[in-house]
Amino acid sequence: MMDPQRLKYTREHEWVGLESPGVALIGITDYAQDQLGDVVYLALPEPGGRVVRLQKFGEVESVKSVSDLFSPVNGEVLAVNQALRDHPELVNQDPLGEGWLLRVRLANATELNTLMSKAEYERFLHREGG
Repeated sequence: MMDPQRLKYTREHEWVGLESPGVALIGITDYAQDQLGDVVYLALPEPGGRVVRLQKFGEVESVKSVSDLFSPVNGEVLAVNQALRDHPELVNQDPLGEGWLLRVRLANATELNTLMSKAEYERFLHREGG
């Protein structure tokens, strides 16, 4: 599981965390999975594709709705969490761990500095009524 204190967060409720220098994992927050309800399907990009900061990279479908996923960073998709194809519920069960979505090679690691810390994200949720 990624350490929530070391992750960076977006206003769209995605997280990003360095796995190794220049390589990060992307997922959705515990708040997001809770709001979605039971996740039943994810549409994610293929490895080798690119993600663009603050642009849509996929969709998450739950029993309640379909929601867009937005990338917190620019980069190349190195891997997609294959376990989610058969077990999308991992996003609900362990959103900061086994439920990660993408592994990306960061185009610019300094972009992480523009995202919210855990404390800033919690304040954002409080202001938004979350």
